[in-house]
Amino acid sequence: STLQGSLTGTESEAAAYEFTTLTCIPGTMHYKGSKVQVLDLPGIIEGAAHGKGRGKEVIACARNADAILIVLDAGKEGLNRHREILENELETVGIRLNQQPPDVTFNKKSTGGVRFASTVPLTKLGPEPDKLAAQIMREYRITSADFLAREDISVDQLVDVIVGNRVYKPCCYFYNKIDTITIEETDQLARMPHSLVGSVAKKYNIGDPDEDDPLKAMIWQYLGLTRIYTKRKGQHPDLAEPVVLSKIRKGTTVKALCQNVSTQMLRDFNFAMVWGKSAKHSPQRCGINHPLEDEDVVQVVTKTNAQQRQSKNYQAIVQGVNDKYHKKKLEAKKKKQGRLRG
Repeated sequence: STLQGSLTGTESEAAAYEFTTLTCIPGTMHYKGSKVQVLDLPGIIEGAAHGKGRGKEVIACARNADAILIVLDAGKEGLNRHREILENELETVGIRLNQQPPDVTFNKKSTGGVRFASTVPLTKLGPEPDKLAAQIMREYRITSADFLAREDISVDQLVDVIVGNRVYKPCCYFYNKIDTITIEETDQLARMPHSLVGSVAKKYNIGDPDEDDPLKAMIWQYLGLTRIYTKRKGQHPDLAEPVVLSKIRKGTTVKALCQNVSTQMLRDFNFAMVWGKSAKHSPQRCGINHPLEDEDVVQVVTKTNAQQRQSKNYQAIVQGVNDKYHKKKLEAKKKKQGRLRG
């Protein structure tokens, strides 16, 4: 709760005892000109994956997040193994932390049996990986499917692909209260993967809500956010409010930018002029699948009327706009008649 106040400025109940937070407390973190929603969730205990301590409700909220920040007490981590317990609970409910989905294609069929293939040697599935995969599929009542592996996967990854309800989330760990432990213990915690040490009370690696600090930078990095500035033809770019794209959601391409701004812009897209790190020269004329980088400036050029008439679905678009106009006109007419009668 104290960390939530330092990140977002939201007031939350904090005390010297554990499990002070009993419900989800939202807040907004302002960083690099963008807004990031931060949810302070109640702590979970061992057995939370099976419903102990309202753990299922907390984990369900974490399952829908873009990234997870786990806050641990540096003074108690050496004895209680809180990090290991939390990882096991999230693993039990199908949340995979800091992992990428296996490069596997799996399609169920109604008939035809199991067709197993791989483009690389599968050293982790034993001498006969096709028989092992077919046996696991039978346990899940799958008798016909196409399976193609493009990387050396393990048995657990094979089960994850077959079940199909796993989610892969980036996760970072913040060890608080490092002012209560020795410098050797702090160094050991800081060297753990995906970890950052600090102290909210002493302002180590974390500042006020309007300050830049290493924790906010780490959250930004794990969210995979990219700021894109838009520009109209003949005008200066709008540097006040960037369009924030996410690698986790729609990606960071020109297509994702058009989807965030307007679906009509995506429909009428012609080309884009890009200034910034992703451009080989400024400006660069790019297509819709061009990957963008942080702080790029983009000017989207739509098709002319003549180009739109040449498209295959032009008649359907015109008909849709016409129907929408007449529907809106009819609703306005009904409202006017209703007011006159009233």
